[in-house]
Amino acid sequence: MDIELFNYELPEELIAQTPAQVRDECRLLCINKKTQKYEDKIFKDIIDYLRSGDVIVRNNTKVLPARIFGTKEGTGAHVEILLLKQLEGDVWECLAGNAKPIKVGSVINFNNGKLLAECLEVKDEGIRILKFKYTGIFLEILNEIGAMPLPPYIKKKCEDNSQYQTVYAKIYGSAAAPTAGFHFTNELIKQCEEKGIEFLDVTLNIGLGTFKPVKEKTVESHKMHTESYEISHEVADRLNQAKKEGRRIIALGTTSTRTLEANIQKFGEFRADKDETNIFIWPGYEFKAIDALITNFHLPKSTLIMLVSALMGREFTLSCYKHAVDERYRFFSFGDAMFIYE
Repeated sequence: MDIELFNYELPEELIAQTPAQVRDECRLLCINKKTQKYEDKIFKDIIDYLRSGDVIVRNNTKVLPARIFGTKEGTGAHVEILLLKQLEGDVWECLAGNAKPIKVGSVINFNNGKLLAECLEVKDEGIRILKFKYTGIFLEILNEIGAMPLPPYIKKKCEDNSQYQTVYAKIYGSAAAPTAGFHFTNELIKQCEEKGIEFLDVTLNIGLGTFKPVKEKTVESHKMHTESYEISHEVADRLNQAKKEGRRIIALGTTSTRTLEANIQKFGEFRADKDETNIFIWPGYEFKAIDALITNFHLPKSTLIMLVSALMGREFTLSCYKHAVDERYRFFSFGDAMFIYE
């Protein structure tokens, strides 16, 4: 399948550079994938499309201030590091912005020695395995010297790091945010719960797969990087009960989708698990876990627009995206949202 089949024209000015002033007052395109009809709404209107008994599964991962800037000892070369995944203890898989000077044994100095990193292994595509050395608490040091790892298409810095977190973020470990969750406020969550909608949390720590563009000419040639996920016994039991009772399972974001689909693909039902997944969902995939999806508008030719296309068909997906462009929706991480249901 040619990657160009998932391309679309997007004026640069529609790429959102800042979040909505009020989270739940962004725009929402409500899409019935069965009738192939859609409506333009405001995000908080989603409550009118939700039913008592619906289960919304959200990714409670919390974004690390994972972008840090340092210099290579001995040469003074400037280095930008993005922490992707904790391997064990103080050893991390990282993406180096200026990778060439960083070889095995290289030491990088951050913030006048407050944090040091030694390169243990060199991998392809700018990936380095680094061991960090410091005095104190690593997360506190990151909070002091690190920046939020905003995608490269966002040119402005966050006024407040909380802008790049969901209101329900809990478990530190991601190099990017599950951005579909940005639109929920605590008040909207409470209103949904009062209507009989259940919220369940899973965790998927978002890593390199989010940043890696699809460079191959065909979809089948693309390889996803692995990301770690966790589902608790309680959540698995509640999801199985919802399935048994015929209630809708609504994934809040593509990371929640991938977590649930990977889990049910592995076991044939939902089970408590702590594992890694490199699941790649594109047209032809048969969804077994989810019934509906809340998501943002994704980059052209990305694995995420392929996932959406698998859920509601490629041509209809692109027609919805064209409508969003024509109606001047805001795109990508800080942009507007879609609710895909039937």
